[in-house]
Amino acid sequence: MNIFKKQESQVRSYSNNFPVVFQKAKGSWLETENGERYLDFLAGAGSLNYGHNNPVLKQALLEYIENDGITHGLDMHSSAKATFLNALSRYILEPRNLEYKVQFTGPTGTNAVEAALKLARKVTNRTNIVAFTNGFHGCTAGALAATGNQHHRQGAGVSLSNITRIPFEGYADIDGLNLFETMLSDNSSGLDKPAAVLLETVQGEGGLNVASNEWLQRLSKICKANDILMIVDDIQAGCGRTGTFFSFESSGIKPDMVTLSKSIGGYGLPMAVVLLKPELDEWKPGEHNGTFRGNNHAFITAAKALEIYWANDNFENHIKQSSSKVSDVILRTIKRHPKLFVQQKGRGMMIGIECKDGIISSDIAKTCFENGMVIETAGPDDEVVKFFCPLTITESELDQGLAIFEDAVDSIAAKHFKKAS
Repeated sequence: MNIFKKQESQVRSYSNNFPVVFQKAKGSWLETENGERYLDFLAGAGSLNYGHNNPVLKQALLEYIENDGITHGLDMHSSAKATFLNALSRYILEPRNLEYKVQFTGPTGTNAVEAALKLARKVTNRTNIVAFTNGFHGCTAGALAATGNQHHRQGAGVSLSNITRIPFEGYADIDGLNLFETMLSDNSSGLDKPAAVLLETVQGEGGLNVASNEWLQRLSKICKANDILMIVDDIQAGCGRTGTFFSFESSGIKPDMVTLSKSIGGYGLPMAVVLLKPELDEWKPGEHNGTFRGNNHAFITAAKALEIYWANDNFENHIKQSSSKVSDVILRTIKRHPKLFVQQKGRGMMIGIECKDGIISSDIAKTCFENGMVIETAGPDDEVVKFFCPLTITESELDQGLAIFEDAVDSIAAKHFKKAS
């Protein structure tokens, strides 16, 4: 561990909570250099929906590399890129009646958000963007301006501007959309007409807050009536995490733009895209650039993931069954320990349990790790324990992880009530 303490910046975070050296990973498991095994209920913060070293994806990648397939090609045409675009169209866009062009950005989610914001401003010739309380969109300047979390915002070192913050659904019992609509119609509200609204339909880092279908439909209607673009950040909630490929599918809305990263690469390889309606494609060549916007290895594994998991509804059914099992345990836990917990949060396998405070959630995560499971927290005060295992997790592995969680809760509850007495 000395090399990390000596050489690596203290900006690192996950390693502070999981102070071991991981060496191998397979499926839903992580293994340290000492051979200790941990169930992974973090899954790369949603980057490993198909698990670690998925054998089918790995084989496709190995064959591509063995045949000297192009690795880096800027944004030049390649057979790997064509394979991905065909798979995306066939298995995702066409079945959902979605017509989008695809922009390959730099390989991080925050770069996709930056591109979407730049394009919205370019197309509308407006600068203001409406974002929502508890939203998280990345740590580069534009995306960070739209992010609500003060811990991340204070690291910017510059003014974070051109954003108007609106209450998300359920925030402090305020009707944020009524406020938004009223301000749009009031010439003295001080709201500069926005180029776009940017939102997560399920707020990942913000605490698994869920926008209802009715709320999303209402927001979409407001945007259309006022010629405002709607950008859905599906970087963490997409690729099946909420139960369907896109998190917004059940609402029936069709966003003007969608940002994807994390699990879109399939194998955990860096990749990010912006899906945009064709009429918005006003970019000039190279206007939003990036050396690594052509990760051909990721194109191969991304295409294979779409082919094997999204050709039918079997995978969605598996996600729903897993979600139901996790939900049952969460609800049972809340009923057994009402003094420790508030409510269930999230949707699909983007689900969690809200604790009374961040101390309880931190103790649960720490105890789970001591007992062989990696799990993290979210929310303004890290008060939500997030169940974020790979979507490919088996029933027995899921049962094992949930048992570790329940044992941790029982242990903490015993300590809590002992102190209270």
